[in-house]
Amino acid sequence: MSKNEEHYFCSGCGVQIQTSEPKKIGYAPASALTREHVVCKRCFRLTHYNEIQPSGISDQEFLDLIHTLSHKDALIVKIVDVVDLYGSWISSIKRLIGNNTLLLVANKIDLLPKSLNRNKLQHWLMREASQQGLKPANSTIISTVTGEGLDETISLIEEMRNGKDVYIVGSANVGKSSFINQLLKRHGDEKDPLITTSHFPGTTLNMIQIPLDEQQSLYDTPGIINRHQLSHYLSDKSLKLVTPTKEIKPMVYQLNSGQTLFIGGLARLDFIKGEPTSFIVYVSNRLTIHRTKLEKADQLYQNHIGKLLQPPTSEDEQAVFDFKSQTFKLKDGSVDIVFSGLGWITIKGAGVTVNAHAPKEVAISHRTSILA
Repeated sequence: MSKNEEHYFCSGCGVQIQTSEPKKIGYAPASALTREHVVCKRCFRLTHYNEIQPSGISDQEFLDLIHTLSHKDALIVKIVDVVDLYGSWISSIKRLIGNNTLLLVANKIDLLPKSLNRNKLQHWLMREASQQGLKPANSTIISTVTGEGLDETISLIEEMRNGKDVYIVGSANVGKSSFINQLLKRHGDEKDPLITTSHFPGTTLNMIQIPLDEQQSLYDTPGIINRHQLSHYLSDKSLKLVTPTKEIKPMVYQLNSGQTLFIGGLARLDFIKGEPTSFIVYVSNRLTIHRTKLEKADQLYQNHIGKLLQPPTSEDEQAVFDFKSQTFKLKDGSVDIVFSGLGWITIKGAGVTVNAHAPKEVAISHRTSILA
C-alpha cells in the first residue's frame, strides 16, 4: 500500500482503501482519493446496484475487533432486532464489553403491530436481557424507518455517555448503521457522509469514527455474524422474501391436533397433542403459509420443497433443505415458538405439545409471548 493510501478509509464501511488490487477488499480507483469522502468499490456497487461482494473477513476477526471494547472506558449501545431478539443477540456481549455502561436499544418496532403496548414491550425486553445474564443501565425502543424513539434515544445517549466515547454494537442487520445515519441527519453536519446500509449481512467491515465533540467520538462497529440465523443460508432472492419491510400482519389459524403449518419451505410446526388451539404466525407477509394434515406433511415436503413450498429455491444453500426437529411441551399459554432469523408462531393454549422443524443450522427456541 502506498503512502498516499495510508490515511484513507471507506466512509461507507470503514475498510482501509487500496488502489492496486480491484478484486480485493477496500479497492477504489486512484481518482477516488481526490473526493471529499472516499467510498470503496464494494460499497459503491452495494449502494447503486444492490450487489454484495464477499468481505474476506472471518467471523473471528469481527469478534476480536469488538473485544477491544472491554479495554476502553466508554458507553456501549447494543442494538437488537425486536422482531428477531434471540437471533440478533450476541451471546458473548457481557465478556466483550467488560465493565462499560450498557444501553439496550430495540430497533424495528415499526414491523410489529401498532397496537403493541410500548411499556409492556420494554418490560419484556429487560426481562429477556436479564435471562441472558445482562443488566443494561437502561433500554429504549426505536424505529430507524419511522423515527419513533430516535430523538429520545439520542438524548439518552448524550446523558449516559458522561463525556465518554460511544460504541454502537450489535449483530448483522439490526440497524446499527441506519441508526447512526439518522443521528447524522438530526444532529450531524450536513456534509457528513452516510454509512452504507443494506439487508445483506456483513456490510460494515471496520470501526467507523464519527466525532461527537473535540475529544470524543461515536463509533459504528461491524455486525457480529450469528450463524444460527436463517438469513446466513439464503440466496439474495430468498433473503428479500423473509426480511420484513413493513408492519407484520399476523396470520391466525385454529388448529386441531394432528395438523401442520409450513412457513414456505423454511420451517414447519406440527400440532402433536392438545385441545383445539390458536396458532398465530408472525413472519414476513411475503411468505406463504400452508396448512395440512400431519400424516401428509412429510410427503408434501418431499414433493413440493422449492416449488409450492418456497423459499427455498435451487439457488439456496443445501443446509436450508436439511431439516432438524425439536419437541416442546407447553404448560402455559401464550408461548412463542421462535425460528431464528425467520419469525415466530404464538400458541395460545395450555397442555400443548408441538414439534418444530427448521434447517439444521437454524436455532429453534421458545419464550413467553412478546405480544401476550
